[in-house]
Amino acid sequence: MLMNSFSSFPMREELTRAISDLGFETPTPIQSKVIPTLLSEPIDIIGLAQTGTGKTAAFGLPLLHHVDVSAKYVQCLVLSPTRELCMQIQEEMSKYGSHMRGLRVTAVYGGVPIGGQIREAKMNPQVIVATPGRLIDLLERKALSLDQLQYVVLDEADEMLNMGFREDIELILKNTPQREHTWLFSATMSNEVRGIAKRFMKDWKEFSVAQANTTNENIDHQYFVTNHHNRFETLRRLLDFAPGIYGIIFTRTKQDAQEVSEKLMKMGYHVSALHGDMDQKMRSKVMERFKNKQLQAIVATDVAARGIDVNDITHVINYELPDDPEVYTHRSGRTARAGKSGICMSIVSPKQISNIRQIERLVKQKFHKSDIPDGAEVVRKRLFFYLEQIANAAPQADFAKLYRDTIHEQFAEMDKDELIRKLIWLQLKDTIDAYQDSEDLNAGFESRDRNSGRSGRNVRLFINLGEKDGFNAGKLVQFITESTDVESSVIDRVTVREMSSFFNVPGDAAEYIMEHLSTKKVKGRKVRLEEAEQRPYGGGGGDFRGKPGRPSGGGSRFSGDVKSYGNREGFKGKKKYDRN
Repeated sequence: MLMNSFSSFPMREELTRAISDLGFETPTPIQSKVIPTLLSEPIDIIGLAQTGTGKTAAFGLPLLHHVDVSAKYVQCLVLSPTRELCMQIQEEMSKYGSHMRGLRVTAVYGGVPIGGQIREAKMNPQVIVATPGRLIDLLERKALSLDQLQYVVLDEADEMLNMGFREDIELILKNTPQREHTWLFSATMSNEVRGIAKRFMKDWKEFSVAQANTTNENIDHQYFVTNHHNRFETLRRLLDFAPGIYGIIFTRTKQDAQEVSEKLMKMGYHVSALHGDMDQKMRSKVMERFKNKQLQAIVATDVAARGIDVNDITHVINYELPDDPEVYTHRSGRTARAGKSGICMSIVSPKQISNIRQIERLVKQKFHKSDIPDGAEVVRKRLFFYLEQIANAAPQADFAKLYRDTIHEQFAEMDKDELIRKLIWLQLKDTIDAYQDSEDLNAGFESRDRNSGRSGRNVRLFINLGEKDGFNAGKLVQFITESTDVESSVIDRVTVREMSSFFNVPGDAAEYIMEHLSTKKVKGRKVRLEEAEQRPYGGGGGDFRGKPGRPSGGGSRFSGDVKSYGNREGFKGKKKYDRN
């Protein structure tokens, strides 16, 4: 039975009070399914849920409910793959047990001197949160005993197995003779995970939330196609095009994470690496700076990122696609948390488009092929960002009093327009210089072939809707398809700006879409579309002033009745333009 509030859980009073202090009201789906069962009958269970769905509370609250705080020995063990996740779990469980007098929750993990952890372990904690390697080290030194252990939690079990901890996990489970229950939590149910369950668990119940391998609907999935040697320049371009970014850049290797972050830092970006070769002190410092938003992004490996628990991440960027398509769901799930929206960008080579199709099938969502922005678009985006910052700035009253006379005296002879131009130029001159002669990073120019007939090529359309109207690439595609009955698969290379957007459609559908969308209004404003100028080098038409290109001339290439494309037989029935 699902429960829709934490107050309905039959927990000990100290836990209920702590949950109230933390402001928790409505449990997540995995918490609603697992917690009531583990409170009433603490059997063996398997909980399948993605990262960021509240698994720590799902097992942490029932563990603390059953702990005997008067008993001074280890009763509960939580195994976790990374140091960051260990620290996070220990911190969360300490908050849950803040009113349980006598409770001790200790975390032990590698990368730091073992002496302090030995002292902590000998202070008789009831709950140990550990990485497998460091736990075995403490057991071999006889600094810790699991002889009376009752509960074992395997958190992120699939990740621990992927990291090569199988033998360690088996050794630990074999040496817990009094273990009564095992709770296994995992994002996926691989054969290895099921093998651990069969060997060490008995008559377990399985709890799963959402469909397997689905991603958050609030995530806008975009991919950018470039040649492999242009990957880093494409990353820079995407960062510059998202001036307010607060995100994670994923690499496949620790070496890539270090090299990419160092190159970006030398260029003035506020980023830092996060990977397993860094010592614990440095990793903790990076995470502190990131959580305080002193960094606009971190460049991380998949393993290092497992300990990141931040709800405000706006972008996830796949510098390279993961080798395992299922890892994509872990990466993209770092954004769009707590009901917010987010963007997941992937940089791919032409050969990797088949990988994108594979991930689309896995996560059951359509990805949007977007243009890598050209120099004009980057400057324009940063201009709008800077203008918005000025408009929303709230200077302190004391500042105006102290410096008003000095400011007025300095600029008395300068008119307002000139002052504005100078201020904006100071802010944007480095960006303008950097992109004055920027090359087109998009791989392939089939859609820009202006020598072919209109019906045989893609047409790029301008529309006067953008981020200011609440659109991202996914929402814009949805608006177009719902307004015209065209299939989403015919819409390609979507570029959403502040106040306008561009997208590609087949030439023989362009006029139909323009005609039908031009009758619509959004927030009381009439929708306007026109064919954008197709430049041989660039990404969306228009110049630095933000004006769209004018239609290229020539009559309609449609033969027959244009309106015939509006029925469902034309698009959704026959899927005339479904190219996937």
